Amino acid sequence: MEQLPAQRPLTVVQLPDGQHVYADPASLPDRQAGPQVVHIHQAAPDRTVQRIALGSGVGAGAVAAGVYFGPLLVGVLTAIAANLAMLAFIALVLGWAVVTVVRAVGDTAKTSGKARRKGR
Repeated sequence: MEQLPAQRPLTVVQLPDGQHVYADPASLPDRQAGPQVVHIHQAAPDRTVQRIALGSGVGAGAVAAGVYFGPLLVGVLTAIAANLAMLAFIALVLGWAVVTVVRAVGDTAKTSGKARRKGR
């Protein structure tokens, strides 16, 4: 085991075309020294809101709260919608069952009454 060379850590490097790859930074050509400009419309959707918020002067705490509570709110609203849909389905089935039973009982009462009158 002592004969093996020391393992060099691979890191995630962004290539000039925008791809991220695992590579040894020493083996890549030197990058041009200059500011990297990323426009808002090129950012990922979840980052766009953060950049707009930070650019408008909102603090990082508000951005972090939005990042945390945004998906949480979507999940809660989805769960509520699913519960309401299930309750509506159950009400529909129960209503159908009641109507069916009432019609069945009503039909037998009508036919039995007519049969009794004819028998007299």
